[in-house]
Amino acid sequence: MAVILLTGAAGTIGRMLRARLGHHELRLTDVHAANGIEALDVTDADAVTAACRGVDAVVHLGGIAGEGPFEDVLAVNVRGTERVLAAAAATGVPRVVLASSNHAAGLYDQSEAGPGGLPDDVPARPDSYYGWSKAAMESLGRLYHDRLGLHVVCLRIGSCTPHPSDARDLAVWLSPDDAARLVEAALTATGWRLVWGVSANTRRWWSPAGGDAIGYHPSDDAETWASSVPAADPTDSLVGGPMTRKPLGSR
Repeated sequence: MAVILLTGAAGTIGRMLRARLGHHELRLTDVHAANGIEALDVTDADAVTAACRGVDAVVHLGGIAGEGPFEDVLAVNVRGTERVLAAAAATGVPRVVLASSNHAAGLYDQSEAGPGGLPDDVPARPDSYYGWSKAAMESLGRLYHDRLGLHVVCLRIGSCTPHPSDARDLAVWLSPDDAARLVEAALTATGWRLVWGVSANTRRWWSPAGGDAIGYHPSDDAETWASSVPAADPTDSLVGGPMTRKPLGSR
């Protein structure tokens, strides 16, 4: 059991993890207080430092979870992540798990995957301001590892929902149970790592190598729902899917 600070605990993935990581001691925080969740603005350096004291790890989910104006994603996703990493370093927290996104590499095409799948650590190629903010988070994580020795795992999460809802999800879906397995593995990893957050989908084209390297072994497969989702658009072959066509900065 570890003491884990969980930011963004009221969000979609936060709720999934709360239900599955209860064997740890969880300090639940979100931008707004709720039942059992303390208020924490991740852009408030002093508040984040106080929240980090006495924890073994931070799982940082807090932030804007989709496209938005540049200044918004810069302030919350990038500056907020810097606050978390700085607070962890200052208070002696040894490891941080960052919720990055597939949109940090959203403009790669399936044709670039190769026989082993698209590598976890392909250089950032964001598809949006949101994706750029996640790429910036990854880079900050690397800086804090290289300069200050933090263990930082950046999870390039696919579509983390209770079940697949469209054809793209058949490749990029991350089940709630596998999300918990992924975070558990990340909590024991060392170094700085980029890892795809995706289940064991029959149609996945993202490499499993990064997950294998940290002991992440997904169990779920989106193929179970294949007969109930719409047919795939053969022209939609980019990592980021519809986000790659959304106007920059639009909510």
